[in-house]
Amino acid sequence: MQKYGLIGYPLKHSFSIGFFNEKFKSEGIDAEYVNFEIPEINDFMEVIEENPNLCGLNVTIPYKEQVIPFLDELDKDTAKIGAVNVIKIIRTPKRKIKLVGYNSDIIGFSQSIQPLLQPYHKKALILGTGGSSKAIYHGLKNLGIDSVFVSRTKKEGMLTYEELTPEVMAEHTVIVNCTPVGMYPKVDFCPAIPYELLTPNHLLYDLLYNPNITLFMKKGEEHGAVTKNGLEMLLLQAFAAWEIWNK
Repeated sequence: MQKYGLIGYPLKHSFSIGFFNEKFKSEGIDAEYVNFEIPEINDFMEVIEENPNLCGLNVTIPYKEQVIPFLDELDKDTAKIGAVNVIKIIRTPKRKIKLVGYNSDIIGFSQSIQPLLQPYHKKALILGTGGSSKAIYHGLKNLGIDSVFVSRTKKEGMLTYEELTPEVMAEHTVIVNCTPVGMYPKVDFCPAIPYELLTPNHLLYDLLYNPNITLFMKKGEEHGAVTKNGLEMLLLQAFAAWEIWNK
């Protein structure tokens, strides 16, 4: 039986384990998906060595960047992003192991947002500076959209929320929330952007999907903006991971 899994810490809420095990069951695939909750990244190679039938892994917080030194190779987009969420495990007849890192977030996000983009969507604001925001930045870049990060603290090359002037908001008509602000159970919170400056030309994309309509999205809709949550992206990145493992 083939084995796939997820590394991270903690792993209280894992979409992947339910998704993949249901897929294996419904499609009659002789495989299982398990969670590997490792307290530190140095335990990573033990997972590889102790599971000889392991074919692929997903990677989540806090190891998307920390795992890179353990890998033999990164695909082109992943090298630019600097964050990995899919690992393909290639085993040779001589029992040598090759670990190749990919980022399926960029695939899922790009496929999800592309149908919503209009000619006037030329610049974007990315709220947050964590690992997922890097994939979003490069996904938008591949789609021809220039982005700037928005941070709570002043950092070189980034904007703060206080610097989101009417001019900035008018110019950046795509806004992507990569922060956990507004996620269940804290559904009464939202990123501190000037929502009163939003227009029907704005597109608000929230990587969160619980709740289905976040306060960020709700406030955008009140001003006519197009909105979308991250559930489709989550599904598309899972599909992409499966394709990566089996190509």
